[in-house]
Amino acid sequence: MTDRVYNVLFLCTGNSARSVLAEVLLATRGEGRFRTFSAGSHPAGAVNPLTLRTLELAGLSTENLRSKSWDEFAVPGAPTMDFVFTVCDNAAGEVCPVWPGQPISAHWGFEDPAAATGSEAERLAVFAEVFRQIDRRVSAFAALPIASLDRLALKREVDRLGQESAR
Repeated sequence: MTDRVYNVLFLCTGNSARSVLAEVLLATRGEGRFRTFSAGSHPAGAVNPLTLRTLELAGLSTENLRSKSWDEFAVPGAPTMDFVFTVCDNAAGEVCPVWPGQPISAHWGFEDPAAATGSEAERLAVFAEVFRQIDRRVSAFAALPIASLDRLALKREVDRLGQESAR
């Protein structure tokens, strides 16, 4: 077992829902093994209020969450990422900055809960479902024996997690 802490960046276009949910979930489920970050290619400027409510209902901290640009993580002095995950199809199709350190990257697509329509209760239900899907994927990732896998095996595992259905 290693004491190494891995840096993980979750990317989405707006950085207001899915990437923020993933950031908080891995920080929690990873039990100190991960430093988590999230960012967007075109940040919304604020975290979606239903993202915050979903996290609060799950008993998770929303302290210091903000919508930010992925440019913050591509400048000298930024943390070197070990893993970079896109969680929305738009960000997956964009040209990402060059990340120092050649992180392992994968696409884990999830429905955009911020695009949900209907009453607040209906929209919150969509957020809860996407939260559950992200939690399942993040929990599986956190359970990987990262320190004991070589880079190729680890890449295969994170890709496999991305290809699993979000059931």
